[in-house]
Amino acid sequence: MSNLSSFVKRIRDVMRNDAGINGDAQRIEQIAWMLFLKVYDAKEEDWEFEDEKYESIIPEELRWRNWAHTENQGDGLTGDKLLNFVNNKLFPTLKNLEISPDTPIQQSIVRTTFEDANNYMKDGVLLRQIANIIDELDFGSYEETHAFGEIYETILKELQSAGSAGEFYTPRAVTQFMAKMIKPQIGETMADFACGTGGFLSSWSKLPPAEPVALVRHKWLATNCGKPRSNASHRNF
Repeated sequence: MSNLSSFVKRIRDVMRNDAGINGDAQRIEQIAWMLFLKVYDAKEEDWEFEDEKYESIIPEELRWRNWAHTENQGDGLTGDKLLNFVNNKLFPTLKNLEISPDTPIQQSIVRTTFEDANNYMKDGVLLRQIANIIDELDFGSYEETHAFGEIYETILKELQSAGSAGEFYTPRAVTQFMAKMIKPQIGETMADFACGTGGFLSSWSKLPPAEPVALVRHKWLATNCGKPRSNASHRNF
């Protein structure tokens, strides 16, 4: 993605016109669950390619590709019809997905993400516009895949009241330096107990092979935030 700031600005400009969005914290949460579904759908394409018997935990009609993807809008799901779908079908179903101790984390993460998520938008036409903007992201593109983590970081840097909402951004230069200094070893468990966007964890995971570090276990701890969950799903944590 050539201009992350432009992507975030387009979304913010649309959300400003929605009466249901009140403040930057709600904008962040709204973007988070929608980005999560987009990312998860892209990951499911990979899983389906690798395993022909793969079955999604998300009911077919609720998968991003079948209601939000611009080429699969069917009869034009927008306006009040889209709001009704999101509020009365999408959220209730994903919040109450059946999971057990044997459910793979790559599936249980869907329910975990939506348990505390909310759809704040009240205008279905504007919601459709946000879905269309997010759907433009191509996670089959190498450049956009590696830019994904920066989207959340750009959001936090650009939203002026993020700090007052309890969100504090750690510059990537700092997390990368700390990752190099800590040098996690094979078999060690990583934990960020003040996890925001998952920046420390993603920095650890991106240490170059020349460092001789190979992370084989990632433990996602102590967070109820949709942003790191999306980042974790995208990076195979």
